[in-house]
Amino acid sequence: MKFTLSWLKEHLETQASLDDIVETMVAIGLEVESVTDPSKDFASFRVGYVVDAKPHPDADKLQVCTVDTGAEKVQVVCGAPNARAGMKGAFAPVGAYVPGIDLTLTKAKIRGVESHGMLCSEKELELSNEHDGIIELPETAEVGAPVAPLLGLDDPVIDFEVTPNRPDTLGVAGVARDLAAAGLGTLTTEIPKPVSGAFPCPIDIDLDFDAATADACPAFAGRVVRGLTNVPSPVWMQKRLRAIGLRPINALVDITNYVTYDRARPLHVYDADKIKGDIHARLGREGDDFTALDDKNYTAMPEMCVIADDGGAIGFAGVMGGKSTGSEADTTNVFIESALFDQRRTAQTGRATGIESDARYRFERGVDPAFMVPGLELATKLIIEICGGETSEIYVAGNIPDTDKVIDFDPAQVKRLTGLTLEQGETTKILEALGFGCTAGGKGYIVASPSWRPDIEGPACLVEEVARIAGFDRLPATPMPRPHAIARPVLTRAQDRTRLVKRALAARGLTEAVTWSFVSRAQAELFGGGAETLRLANPISSALSDMRPSLLPGLIAAIGRNVDRGLGDVALFEVGPQYAGDQPAEQSTIASGARRGALGGPGSARHWSEKAKPVCAFDAKADALGALKACGAPVDSLAVNANGAPAWYHPGRSGTLSLGPKTVLAAFGEVHPRILNALDVTGPIAAFEINLDALPAPRAKA
Repeated sequence: MKFTLSWLKEHLETQASLDDIVETMVAIGLEVESVTDPSKDFASFRVGYVVDAKPHPDADKLQVCTVDTGAEKVQVVCGAPNARAGMKGAFAPVGAYVPGIDLTLTKAKIRGVESHGMLCSEKELELSNEHDGIIELPETAEVGAPVAPLLGLDDPVIDFEVTPNRPDTLGVAGVARDLAAAGLGTLTTEIPKPVSGAFPCPIDIDLDFDAATADACPAFAGRVVRGLTNVPSPVWMQKRLRAIGLRPINALVDITNYVTYDRARPLHVYDADKIKGDIHARLGREGDDFTALDDKNYTAMPEMCVIADDGGAIGFAGVMGGKSTGSEADTTNVFIESALFDQRRTAQTGRATGIESDARYRFERGVDPAFMVPGLELATKLIIEICGGETSEIYVAGNIPDTDKVIDFDPAQVKRLTGLTLEQGETTKILEALGFGCTAGGKGYIVASPSWRPDIEGPACLVEEVARIAGFDRLPATPMPRPHAIARPVLTRAQDRTRLVKRALAARGLTEAVTWSFVSRAQAELFGGGAETLRLANPISSALSDMRPSLLPGLIAAIGRNVDRGLGDVALFEVGPQYAGDQPAEQSTIASGARRGALGGPGSARHWSEKAKPVCAFDAKADALGALKACGAPVDSLAVNANGAPAWYHPGRSGTLSLGPKTVLAAFGEVHPRILNALDVTGPIAAFEINLDALPAPRAKA
């Protein structure tokens, strides 16, 4: 979400600096990602005075101008028809970057005449699409002064991350409300005044849903404005839209975009002359094909909410409108839509179609239902002021949902849950500044949640609001009580074993790897898995479709990738879960490792004089015993069995380590060539697997 500083100050009367505003936003949970100050980008652009302008000797449409920059007089070749002696313009010196043409200026020769910089048009400074002439500055402009303040290019742009629970901050007014509550100024946002209609709305709105699907569009408001002229939007509006990355199109489109970002209220404007009959909000039907405003063709599915006229679908509700009824430069009569659409259905439609839009982004997070009609009034006011015309009365179909939430709130909860000690009345002052209604009663106060805060559920939510506005930096640093004179261990036995086994394997020269907990169905079957209970319902990839029955597929695949890149001597280990089923008892914590190449023992380094010796089962056995010893296992009492290793090991070159006849702690050996061929990895590879959950508990100390 982006906005400019001047835009914010339309809703917030403040003397705070830009740094204070950014710091406060971060403190109250509006995480600022970046601040862009365009005045810095145009710092080298100055007011230039054209001393004289002479015809170019070798070009009829070019002039050779002498420009006084305040510091020196330079020669500039200019092709603008309005360039003349005595005028003042925006001068860009050599070395300046001109964004409109994506060019850094250098000293150049144009038709044999040297040019040191340029006089810029509005398009070259991205002020508008006007490029027929250079910018003419007022005669009062001081020669050599910075151009940015004169052209409104000194308005910083703030970009911050909006969390899903705060749809109200998707409008500049919502950000201003939070900053005002934090003590940074006074909220000056005006409530839109009703615009009286001169005639009944000639287009009816029909909500065609049954009781089970009525939540797809619970309410829909609209009105017609006729006799308007779709002129370019005002310069101030174009500047704000450009600053946040939107391209101005025409007044009607720009107004809807402006209201979307100003008040978090998505709107849509239809060309009323192109609408066939009435407007219908309904679910998709067979034959609902249309071309959207992105010039792509879409087919509506039965679960999608669409906007239609008597001729068929003309847009996806809350996502994007259709091209057939879109407003154009010659549009004179419009129908303005302001509606409420279901969050879940809007999100599903957007995902199914792949459409990303500002409307979808807001509807799927939740818009303020109480602002549906006021948002329509605001858009109407702007259209009448900019485009003229005559407006109809508002037609409202359906019922605006009642979002009133009343919470019995005890102010003492603030200290109990956060440790903050606030002065009497500060809690209610903060809540009221955020738009909550507080009246004495119940456990302390009866608090009414505002319609724009769908995330507020109970007293804990109110405590969070108070704490973030009061300031988390006010939380006292209180040491935790120590009930015992001697600190007790913090790590559990499983955590301690994991730490010890990782250190032991790293000391033996293996490098820790972290691989996916998912493998392909084919890999799972190679290692004794492939059960349907471990099949993912929605895998992120066909190669990651099953929960892993062993850590070895990931490690061997990682070794293969290293070998493909020329690293033949590889030793990797991983400690993590593997799965025999979908029940908690069927998940085990395993320490597994694999070696390939001329490693032969601890460490990956080999002296140049040593003869290369491929890894074998005894290397894997040594690694397993080293890890078990580090975990405190009685390695001297372990039985080594030549048989019993899983089928993915080479028979006769593998074994197990067990404690007694039944408790198998580890398996080791060379990986079977059949497995390596299936994984497309060259061997030999020696591997081991240790079941950390099977290790016996140590004897309790006295």
